[in-house]
Amino acid sequence: MLGSPLKVSHVGRYKDIVLLLAKYVRAGAQRLDAEGESEPTLEDARDLAADLERLGPTFVKLGQLLSTRPDLLPRAHLEALSRLQDKVEPFPYEVAEGIIETELDARVRNIFRSIDRRPLASASLAQIHRAVLRSGKTVAVKVQRPGLREIIADDMAAIGEAVLFLDGYTTLGRRYEFTVILNEFRRSLLDELDFTREADNLRTLKRNLSQFDLLVVPSPLPDYSATRVLTMDLILGRKITSLGPLGLNETDGPRLAGQLFRAYMKQILVDGFFHADPHPGNIMLAEDGRLAIIDLGLVGRLGAELQQDLLSLLLAVSAGDSDDAAAIAIRIGRKREDFAENEFRQKVARVVLGNRESTIGQMNFGLIIFSLARSSAICGLRLPPELLLIAKSLLNLDQVVSKLDPDFAPSVAVRRESSALMRARLMNGASLGAATAGILDAQRFVEHLPRRLNKALDVLGGNELRVKVDAFDEHLVIHGMQKIANRIALGLVLAALLVSAALMMKVETRFRILDYPGLAIILFLAAAAASVVLMLDILYYDDKRRTAQHGSDPARR
Repeated sequence: MLGSPLKVSHVGRYKDIVLLLAKYVRAGAQRLDAEGESEPTLEDARDLAADLERLGPTFVKLGQLLSTRPDLLPRAHLEALSRLQDKVEPFPYEVAEGIIETELDARVRNIFRSIDRRPLASASLAQIHRAVLRSGKTVAVKVQRPGLREIIADDMAAIGEAVLFLDGYTTLGRRYEFTVILNEFRRSLLDELDFTREADNLRTLKRNLSQFDLLVVPSPLPDYSATRVLTMDLILGRKITSLGPLGLNETDGPRLAGQLFRAYMKQILVDGFFHADPHPGNIMLAEDGRLAIIDLGLVGRLGAELQQDLLSLLLAVSAGDSDDAAAIAIRIGRKREDFAENEFRQKVARVVLGNRESTIGQMNFGLIIFSLARSSAICGLRLPPELLLIAKSLLNLDQVVSKLDPDFAPSVAVRRESSALMRARLMNGASLGAATAGILDAQRFVEHLPRRLNKALDVLGGNELRVKVDAFDEHLVIHGMQKIANRIALGLVLAALLVSAALMMKVETRFRILDYPGLAIILFLAAAAASVVLMLDILYYDDKRRTAQHGSDPARR
């Protein structure tokens, strides 16, 4: 048997899951196995979204996760699910009051001067009330729905049993490993149910975006927050997609769009922490004219290596370099045994070159990454789930940016900002912690250096050094080894110059060049000049060697 036996209490959910699978998964599997078949209609996709909304909060969130999986669903379904709305009827104020008092261990009348009985908004996980603290500060109070954890726990148990069956007994399950997807979903949903995590996310994002004067993130109030209650600044505004021509004329749309896009590039490529659900309901035009970023229940995190690969992938796509884009995808993905590399490279070429033929303004990085992910799944390559979450975020972000500035060109923005992003990544990496780690490594190297040198000198002094080389000319080999050693030494010096220059960028000084610390720029220039000399020496020396070998080899005459 796979997993635990089926439970009688879950019969109703089993029926819902079976009907949902029978309606959609079989048709989806047929389309995945026969790529040439027509895509489903938008009406089919809306039906799926409506069915998930009907099944409740767990399935609404499941649909939002599936909107990041182009390897499982066609594009029409992805777009419908990415716009999945989870508005539901509010629960009674008396219930909300009881939750607030239980979580904050105080009477509502002792916490707030007043609180609106009617919520400002109501969704599948929580509803929000306007309130005024005793200090007079107006706040938003987010209250989790009653009994939500129990409902989700039951739903997850039923889904888990169904997924175990699919993975164990169906080709589709073995191919797509639904258990892995479900575990990812479970972690994400549990994070959203803990409002203390969302409070931490709000603080982190607010700190990371402090340089953007046109963006605002509400500050949480930790003394008035708990696991099921989150109190934060109240920011009133309008949904971007609800703005008409007159409303847009009253705003500086292009400037707002540019700053929002740069902020997301910084979140993803520099900070490694990003708001993963920027749909139009979560980015509002505040009353003061700024863009408010709200609802940080869902966030994404990236490691430094994946950040670098993603930036390279975006630059390759914007430049129309399909070979480089395919190579990056293969490097960061996980190959299955049936991975068809040549077919994958052909599909990537069609995606990248097809987008290059469109106008720059029409290029949508979210859709392009989704297309790459779908091609990778068909060919046996599994891309990191973080990349799919980024694709969904960029897809939603495009709705907001294009509404603010219809002429905004993401491809141009990425190429224009790439140098600034690289500089920010370098400065981010040149932190006190990184410098300390480097110093500790250097200390360990210096501590062990005398003992290692003594051992090496003893070997040399005792004439015990032996080098076994299979070569026709040992003098030529030794000369080449000396040349390599010299180049390695010079390379280390260049690396030291670059690291020193990066650290010096943190030092404020009156001596500046191009508005940067002068000593750091001099070190950078010295490293660049030495690099050019090294490359010229390599090219000249290697070309001279080849010419000499060709001239002296009788077999080549």
